[in-house]
Amino acid sequence: MPVISAIFDTRKYQTLFYLSCHFTFTHHRERHDPESVEGIPIDRSFRMMHTDTTRLADMKTTDNRTQQPIITKMQQPQHTGSQAHTLSRYAIGYVVRGRKYIYYGDTRYEARAGDMFYLGIGTHYIEEIPDESRSYEQLTLFCSPELLRDLLSDLSLNYRMEFDNNHTCANCGNDLFHIFYPSWGAVTHFFGSLHAYLREDLFGETPAMERIKALELLCLLLANPDCCIRSRLLDDINMASDGFEQIVRRHIFDNMTIEDLAALCNKSLTSFKKEFLRRFHEPPHKWFLRQRLTHSRLLLISTDKSIAAIASECRFTNPSHYIKLFKQAYGQTPAVYRHLLRSEADRKREPLTADHPLPVR
Repeated sequence: MPVISAIFDTRKYQTLFYLSCHFTFTHHRERHDPESVEGIPIDRSFRMMHTDTTRLADMKTTDNRTQQPIITKMQQPQHTGSQAHTLSRYAIGYVVRGRKYIYYGDTRYEARAGDMFYLGIGTHYIEEIPDESRSYEQLTLFCSPELLRDLLSDLSLNYRMEFDNNHTCANCGNDLFHIFYPSWGAVTHFFGSLHAYLREDLFGETPAMERIKALELLCLLLANPDCCIRSRLLDDINMASDGFEQIVRRHIFDNMTIEDLAALCNKSLTSFKKEFLRRFHEPPHKWFLRQRLTHSRLLLISTDKSIAAIASECRFTNPSHYIKLFKQAYGQTPAVYRHLLRSEADRKREPLTADHPLPVR
């Protein structure tokens, strides 16, 4: 694996911030999760909870805030089912209490209290389960690719840290967008210290403190050569240096041709396809189809939208085309898939995802 360069591009990074109405976040400036653009809970009522999203219109303020990490404490008192979260920043977090699930098709991955998680840029299908008598709780650091490169450069130039990426294992060698990893003593103490910082509003009184804590967490991760989060983070930073993956993920549900995407990435059609295959390990058409089918499955379970509406929302040509592709991928039509899962949930008389039949990893 290549060694991360000590010099990083520090181009300004403009991003959209959104407010999610599903979660209660505690932060020194009343911040909410800036990455949640859509919440789709799965429960026995199969009703979609609508998320009010607000763009911060003051681009000067937005530009200033993207130059700083954002540290949040999230508490969720009730089980709201599976939700789709689209992240425009990397997220490094710690499960304080409860359980966190991430879904990929028919597989579910689990993190418990005391585990760390890393979420890459893109859409994640997440479910958070509170304890029986207490809210689900997590602490998260959000950081843009540009800012992360700046922080790594700071550690390299000013603190003489050296870091390569020679670690390989099954956990970080997969194509998933996340990593779960058990915390160790120093990291557990780090996240424990954030409670006091947030409670005393130390970040608000001293904005540079947030950057210092981000540097501290990165230092702890980089000092552990066997940490899979470290490995994935360095991999993603290398691949994000030219914005290729951000452009691709940003347009999953847009009606754009491969030629249009190639032009956005400043590549010829041939070089775009080669680069796409190298990064995503499958051709563009197959990858985009899989992303849209996965999202449609969540809508089938969690909403009462018609098959036609879901086909349109997921950018399929027409309902018949969508039904044909869905059956080819999953062996049954969307209507049958929805009916079977709802019948199973009603039979158990409990939320579908509370006792999901999917394997847990």
